Amino acid sequence: MYNLRAALEKAKVRVGLVGTGYAAKFRAEALLNDERMREANALASQVVAVVGHTKEKTQAFAQEYEIEALSSWQQLVERSDIDLVVISTVNRDHGAIARAALTNGKHVIVEYPLSLNVVEAEELIGLAKAQQKLLHVEHLELLGGLHQALKQNLAKIGEVFYVRYSTINSQNPAPRKWTFNHQLFGFPLIGALSRIHRLTDLFGKVSTVNCHQRYWETESEYYQSCLCTSQLCFTNGLLAQVIYGKGETIWQSERKFEVHGEKGGLIFDGDTGFLIQPGETTPIEVAPRRGLFVKDTIMVLDHLFNGTPLYVTPEESLYTLKVADAAQKAAQTGLTIFMKDT
Repeated sequence: MYNLRAALEKAKVRVGLVGTGYAAKFRAEALLNDERMREANALASQVVAVVGHTKEKTQAFAQEYEIEALSSWQQLVERSDIDLVVISTVNRDHGAIARAALTNGKHVIVEYPLSLNVVEAEELIGLAKAQQKLLHVEHLELLGGLHQALKQNLAKIGEVFYVRYSTINSQNPAPRKWTFNHQLFGFPLIGALSRIHRLTDLFGKVSTVNCHQRYWETESEYYQSCLCTSQLCFTNGLLAQVIYGKGETIWQSERKFEVHGEKGGLIFDGDTGFLIQPGETTPIEVAPRRGLFVKDTIMVLDHLFNGTPLYVTPEESLYTLKVADAAQKAAQTGLTIFMKDT
């Protein structure tokens, strides 16, 4: 995608952060604690500046990590003393910030989704290649214990024919925050892209998509609840059901992943997993989800300093975005969407 040799020759990665939430905090700590970053940047700080949603949060974050507070992300991406921009802010702004950062010759880490718009996401991948810069779309779900346990045990259950993946978060009262805002979060399965990406990583290409969704809201911008159900038919014949819901009218939380094969099943309920086969049920160890932002950050640094391959490509994230976009079209039209037509 980019000239790795040139990147390694510079051996300097000075970072600007967009966002001040928990993801940005984990990123900052991972960067500040990395020995290679300290050695490469010598006397200069490896984390240069930050910009957040509000002036107060930005200043508090900058003071905690002893970096510079800026007033806008536009100002940050234009800085000549920043080599890598880490985007950990509202979904709506991902595409615009990534485009500006790449245009200004920066490497980019962005939390999924790369963009809320498929066409823009495609353009950004092309821009990164033209600029010979790293564009890494974070997908922590692939690094977590659940996904790794799935991969390790999938062959034991034979040909998989049905998957049900449900993540429901009961919140009463619902918070009035950006994750409950139509414009800032996006369509539920785009904003929560990992729910589909986990499936495309395991099972490949999708042929058709159906979807239904509903909001409960008392104002036009923010909602109190949403429920989204989608059916994906994969080209290998697998049928998958993805359920995503959150808010006040959801009365019990659930995080469950069921995989049914011809020789057995894998059932993950929260952090508990079981392999079910004729006559026996075997517990599956699921590693905790702690430390995944740090792990992702270290992998990016390994890639920039040593050329180590990353665990996911922007093209793979883009394909999942296309599937989620098809789900949005299906929900809007009530029609089955054929992926070959998207």
